[in-house]
Amino acid sequence: MTLIFSGNSFKYELEAVCKLFFPVEGFSFIFLDDASQNEQKPEGDYAFICRIEGVKNSMLSVFASVDGRGAIEKERVPMDENDYENDCEFRLGRLLFKCLSKLTGKYPEWGILTGVRPVKLINKLRNSGLSYDEIKFRLETEYLMTDGKIDIGYKTALNQDRIISGMPKKSFSLYVSIPFCPTRCAYCSFVSQTVSSFKKLMPEYVDKLCEEIRYTANLVNDSNFTLDTVYFGGGTPTSLEASDLERIMKTVAECFDTRHLREYTVEAGRPDTVTLEKLNVIKDNGGDRISVNPQTIHNSVLKEIGRAHTAEQFFESYNLAKTIGYKAVNVDLIAGLPTDTYDGFKETVESIIALQPENITIHALSIKRASDLMLTRQESCDELAESMIKYATERLFGTGYEPYYLYRQKNQLGNQENIGWTKPGLGGIYNVNIMEEVQTIIAVGAGGTTKIIDGGFERFFNPKYPLEYIKHFDTVLARKEEAARLLLSAGEANE
Repeated sequence: MTLIFSGNSFKYELEAVCKLFFPVEGFSFIFLDDASQNEQKPEGDYAFICRIEGVKNSMLSVFASVDGRGAIEKERVPMDENDYENDCEFRLGRLLFKCLSKLTGKYPEWGILTGVRPVKLINKLRNSGLSYDEIKFRLETEYLMTDGKIDIGYKTALNQDRIISGMPKKSFSLYVSIPFCPTRCAYCSFVSQTVSSFKKLMPEYVDKLCEEIRYTANLVNDSNFTLDTVYFGGGTPTSLEASDLERIMKTVAECFDTRHLREYTVEAGRPDTVTLEKLNVIKDNGGDRISVNPQTIHNSVLKEIGRAHTAEQFFESYNLAKTIGYKAVNVDLIAGLPTDTYDGFKETVESIIALQPENITIHALSIKRASDLMLTRQESCDELAESMIKYATERLFGTGYEPYYLYRQKNQLGNQENIGWTKPGLGGIYNVNIMEEVQTIIAVGAGGTTKIIDGGFERFFNPKYPLEYIKHFDTVLARKEEAARLLLSAGEANE
């Protein structure tokens, strides 16, 4: 498809709208000085996106042609509007959405909302004093969202209130990155290394990680900020030997004041890394929440996506985790995995609901450039993922689970979302804090991003890969000093 711009250059946003309808197509772009230059129509599908500025108003128009059929939408916008440029971009996106919806018969349920955190928009509207009906009207008319997505977004926002309201004012979370996995899943784009390839590197990585934890604690312990949650992610933290995992957790306990923790999560995402020894290490060192993630209960699908474990191993690991007595166990599932079917996904959902874990997270498959998964993405893939998500949503609502955090990714099948579901009162605190960007996150380890929140955001990035992290460790510590100075100043300003 060719996008032709006249009187504007809103390439990024308008291309994002087109991808809602044509997720696998490539796009070409033409920029014209004025509308009169559009005498020669391009071959194939195209959209002509035009802004003509007058004295007081601008005329916005979109003409789209798909398979030889055309549709046009127009709108005027006052030129003295606040944030005029962004408003024009937003309105043109909406006009393009309407044209393409007419021509394709599709209606992406999130409307023109392409951001990662849709609940933040809903909370912004709630905080402005609008009622549910007023919010619903705004989201329907301005963002073209469907009732179903508005409903689940609003309910998620309400369920987050308890978690956010219980957050200490001067607090932070600690994220510990363990960027190793037994094997690399075909869909994965996370910065992680296989244990077999980096086994020799792991002892040095653990040494440096513990050193960074100690160094960071010495810097932030003077800030009078309270440690609220700890989250071990990656990668798969339980890829480590039990002794290494214990060493890291003990370093956290020795260096930070953990008396006021509301939550301590360790991802044991791969069932083939779970042992009784590791589960006891986690529990004995303060961990009270754990993730054991099958993604699917069908062995043929697991083999297709490169997960070197079986469904039977998941059930064994899950039952083992439950015997330990954690406050919460989370289970991740993915809708739209290659070779999976609607009936197969239903069976997976029902099997997990029968286990009654405290948390269930449903992901729509996101196909990333950095992943090893090479799919020929068809419309049927998107439609299948959409139907899977709808089924899971209905069943989880119907069995007493509540949505408590929600986020979206680029290139998700069916333009769907990821939703964390919880039994009442057991939602993962860290997940809400990081998704809604309401709390400072101090991150240690390769690929970790420290985010200082003080009216705005200030980010500090650790090197992505373990070897890079080790080689540039002095830089890692220097960035921690900078982040700590900002945290201390934020604390002083809030005294």
